[in-house]
Amino acid sequence: MNISFSFLNQTEVIMMAIVGLLLLFAGFKIKKIAFFILWFLIGFNLVVVFLPALANVMPDIVNDTFWQNVLPLCGGLLLAMFGFTIEKVCISVAVFALTMMITVQYFGTDVQTIIIGAVIGIVLAGAAVMLIKPAIILATALVGSYTLTTLILFFATGMDPAVYYFPLLFGGAALGSIVQFATTQGEE
Repeated sequence: MNISFSFLNQTEVIMMAIVGLLLLFAGFKIKKIAFFILWFLIGFNLVVVFLPALANVMPDIVNDTFWQNVLPLCGGLLLAMFGFTIEKVCISVAVFALTMMITVQYFGTDVQTIIIGAVIGIVLAGAAVMLIKPAIILATALVGSYTLTTLILFFATGMDPAVYYFPLLFGGAALGSIVQFATTQGEE
């Protein structure tokens, strides 16, 4: 796995797990808060993934423990403020970003892989805008499942990510989606 949670303390890990569970099972009910959380997690994870790439450009900043903790929080907060304001843009970009995060994390950063991931992300983002309620439910369930899957695979060192990543991700997202669809019937 590319994502490291070794710099988080126990309280922060528990908070991430709670946030993941909230998004997974109650994303639509708390959609404004969910958008804020969803975008925070996307920004946080993107900065964590790309932090090692910054080591060549800014080695003093990247190697400093303070900045290793602050930069992901800043990235998360910046994207969270954006996502909180614009619902349709938020859901389309969130779906695209989630597609790209899964593409980069699991399939790599080759140009062909990125292009294929981007095309799939654009198609899914367009569908998300047309089907906003199901898209919100699916996106929040996927991000919640992504957060929990990443935490599980990081801390359960005996589990092979190559074997368990997709079953955990999609199994959790399916369970969360079913719960959200069942608990939000008739809500818009």
